[in-house]
This record gives sequence, structure tokens and C-alpha cells, in this order.
Amino acid sequence: MARIGILGGGSWGIALAVLLHKNGHQICVWSALEAEINMLREQHEHRMLPGVVLPEDTVFTTRADQAVEGKDLLVMAVASSYTRETAARISGLVQPGQRIVNVAKGIEEGTLMTLSEIIEQEIPQADVAVLSGPSHAEEVGKGLPTTIVVGAKTQATAEYIQNLFMSEVFRVYISPDITGIELGGALKNVVALAAGIADGLGYGDNTKAALITRGITEIARLGIAMGGKFETFCGLTGIGDLIVTCASMHSRNRRAGILIGQGKSCEEAMAEVKMVVEGVHSARAAMALARKYDVQLPIIEQVNQVLFEGKSADQAVKDLMLRDKKIEVPAFPW
Repeated sequence: MARIGILGGGSWGIALAVLLHKNGHQICVWSALEAEINMLREQHEHRMLPGVVLPEDTVFTTRADQAVEGKDLLVMAVASSYTRETAARISGLVQPGQRIVNVAKGIEEGTLMTLSEIIEQEIPQADVAVLSGPSHAEEVGKGLPTTIVVGAKTQATAEYIQNLFMSEVFRVYISPDITGIELGGALKNVVALAAGIADGLGYGDNTKAALITRGITEIARLGIAMGGKFETFCGLTGIGDLIVTCASMHSRNRRAGILIGQGKSCEEAMAEVKMVVEGVHSARAAMALARKYDVQLPIIEQVNQVLFEGKSADQAVKDLMLRDKKIEVPAFPW
């Protein structure tokens, strides 16, 4: 049995708390939001996960020291925009070598850092890993079969986390490619916004297939330029996560995109979804990275123009369709 602190009381953190408790571990859930902790204490259920009941011996707290000190593993499950703030808050409590696995997805707009890089900067004494893949909280909480990947700098850390999370309904692979895993997880949210916009415009399966296929090409193009491995983008944290996020109504990014395609503004769409839409926060950062590494991201570029420059969604699709003629795989000889 391991002692695990879950940092973040949102739906994903709670789904993982339920999974890890079923695996026999001792769970403490922390949130900075007192109302959220009170809800969990009183109802043992998160409002976004109806029917997913937390065991009575799960500890809920607003005290960071209670969730961090003496824990064998910390699960960083706050939204990407709160990762730095939370890491700074707990830094003085984390012991040298204490393991932290980040399960959120995103890129910090101002610094262009991945979330694991942020955690390492704020908590240099920690052993930081990542967990990612096609894994909606709604399904993990219900115990539906799910497969993900843990990335870590050492195989020993990756295997330790793999053993804690692995179960008959949660299969865990391991990988050393943290960069590829994190970029796949962050950028797929931007492409999912595009897929949702296409749905909102009333386009069909052909359009969705094109966006997924060309979207993973863009993600891999940037990811490889940044040091990620091509094979990672062909796997669970690349094409796998992209498919589920573009196709599922569990996806807040797709749902926000649908509303934008139907004519709502970015702000109106996020307000209606009532959850953090990570793709909006990552879209600008993705374009900044594209400029830094001199790579083309035409789909992500059009998403930015729709989100932040007032471009109409239907015009963005037309501009994508009428780009200069290309060879699909330039490396192939005739």
C-alpha cells in the first residue's frame, strides 16, 4: 500500500483517486477551493462525476502539508493554468527525490514551458514524471477499460508509478519520451477545438478524419523539432489521445469548438462548457513554439485566428482547403 496525495479536486483528480483507492492505496485529496473540499467531504462524490462514489476513508483537505508530507507519490491534477502556482505553494514541503506525476495537459503561454518543466523549475528537488493518454475522467471513474502511458527520466520511476496505477481496467505503458508525451497531450486539445468547430458548422466524417490525420502531422512536426520521438506521436499519447478528444462529447475542447462553430465567441463557449478548456490556453503557445522552431501548423494557426482574431469559422475552413497544393509525404521519392 502506498500513501498518495492527489493535488487537485477536479474530475480528473477524483477519478484517479477512486482508481488508486481500488488498487489498495491510501488517498488524500487536496484542493485550494474550500467549497470543493466541503462538497467532497459531505457527498463523497464530485458533481462532474455523478455516481462515482469516493470511499469513506479518503481524506479531503485544504492543507497542503497534509497532502504532501510523508507521501510516496504526489499526483499533480490541477488545471494547467494553475500548475505553477500549485507547484510553488508546495515546493517547501516536498522532500528531495519525492516523486510527482503530472496528469494535466498544456503549455504555459508566457514561458512556452511544458508542465513537467514548470514543476521541475518550481520544485527542483522532486523526481517529476507525467501520465497521459486517451483517458476521459468520466470513463476512468466508472472503471471502463483505459490505457495510458507514464513518462519518466528513469525506468525505475516509470515502473514504480506503473505498478501503482496498473489494474484490470487501467493498463499502463512506460516511456522515456516525456517531451513527446506532453506535446501530444497539449496540442491535441487545440486540434480538438478545430474538430468541434467543424461539427458546429455541420461538416461530416470526412472533415473529422482529415482534421485528425493532418492534425497529428502538425503535432508530430513540432514535437520532433522539439526533441520528441516520432513513434510517440503514433501511439497512445499522440494519435490515440487525439482521436478520443476529437470524437467524444466528454471532451470539453470539442464541446467548446462546437459552440464556436455555431457562432458563439470563445468567451461564450467557455462559459457554457463551465470547465477549463485547455486548448484555448495552449493555442497561442503552440503558435509561439511554431515560430521559435520554424515549423508550419496550418490547422492550429487557423484555430488561433478564429479564437483571438475574429475570423469566421467557415472562412478558416475555406482557407485550409485552398492552401497551396502539397505532396502528402515529401520524403517519398517518385
